[in-house]
Amino acid sequence: MDIATILGIIIGLAALIGGFLWEGGELGGLMQIASAVIVLGGTLAAVMVSYPLAKLKTVPRALALAFTSRKEDTTELIEELVGMSTIARREGVLALEQKAAEHQNPFLKESIQLVVDGTEQSMVKQIMDLEIDAIQHKYEGYAKIFESAGGYAPTMGIIGTVMGLIHVLGSLSEPTALGPSIALAFTATLYGVASANLIFLPIASKLKDRGEEEVARMEMMLEGVLSLQNGDHPILVRRKLESYTAGARHGLPQSGETESV
Repeated sequence: MDIATILGIIIGLAALIGGFLWEGGELGGLMQIASAVIVLGGTLAAVMVSYPLAKLKTVPRALALAFTSRKEDTTELIEELVGMSTIARREGVLALEQKAAEHQNPFLKESIQLVVDGTEQSMVKQIMDLEIDAIQHKYEGYAKIFESAGGYAPTMGIIGTVMGLIHVLGSLSEPTALGPSIALAFTATLYGVASANLIFLPIASKLKDRGEEEVARMEMMLEGVLSLQNGDHPILVRRKLESYTAGARHGLPQSGETESV
């Protein structure tokens, strides 16, 4: 579970509600079911019209990615690839066939299998680059759905406000009905803007970040596979792969570079 996503939403809602209560507002004034129905229902409908059903079916998967953190350890991947490069230099790339068959990462598994099968390096890169592009487009597709929701929600809030004001203007002869009608009008705008900026757009940003992390990890793995196919020394392989990590970019000491050439 990604604590930052959940905690961010909770803190945001707490700040808005807390600030409202601090100024003397009543919690019940924010609880307008009609406003929620107009904003959330209208946003859902607009998104459904905007995208085919096949893409809408990916929303649960996208939410799972936004609210969970990836367990795969980049350091462990580097160590695995360095170890494979050592085996490849000593015994040849055919010795990696068993490791490829047993590996849990499908991208690394496929790329190593291509090398073991004797595929030319340029073709390996071309095939795996296509897979990286597909993953990038997938995450961008996830993010676009929530970006669309973030764009529609404030508009639906304005529509709800206009509807509320129409009701207010039609009830001027009934002063007792003015309060609830005005509350409906303004809470609709609040719901629209708040849901867009606290939920939909932040989730879209989180999905983009998840995609960037995944693409960077895949690019690192591809670099490692191409290096071991090329017969690069494990020290050189390690230097290349660690350049993808923050530590290497900031000049922190590298580990495991005592192996002799």
